[in-house]
Amino acid sequence: MSESIHPAAPHHLPGFITAPGDTDVLMVAVGIFLIVAVLAVGNFYLQLHSLPERMAHKSQKFQFEVVAVLCLLALFTHNHLFWVIGLFLAMIDLPDFSTPLRRIAGSVEKMAGVPPEQDPTEPPTGEATHAAATDEAKARIEKAAGAKSEVHSHA
Repeated sequence: MSESIHPAAPHHLPGFITAPGDTDVLMVAVGIFLIVAVLAVGNFYLQLHSLPERMAHKSQKFQFEVVAVLCLLALFTHNHLFWVIGLFLAMIDLPDFSTPLRRIAGSVEKMAGVPPEQDPTEPPTGEATHAAATDEAKARIEKAAGAKSEVHSHA
């Protein structure tokens, strides 16, 4: 069977036009390129969104959890302000206020004669030591209460 071209058709057809029943190579190539491009852009987007979190994790920042939550909020709400705040928090070193305050509280307790409370991060030292310290503190409180009752008014 000889293929005859319609008289109104051009005699030279472009290469992207396929014959009936043949595979459209251009469509397959564009489909593969589109899938790879979408995956690459999605990977770049997720890497960019996790940038503040990775920065805070590398430098062992105190505010790592806050930065991670802000990055997730920015990812799911598409609110870029959360991402910018997370980026700034990841770049800033917040000072450690808890250690000096804990040391001040321990010094004041020592000056007042009150035994310091057990730090929850330290392992327990034993019940006998704690019981003796509480008995000593109770005796000091009773002694102070007795001294107050001995004070007479000047009225």
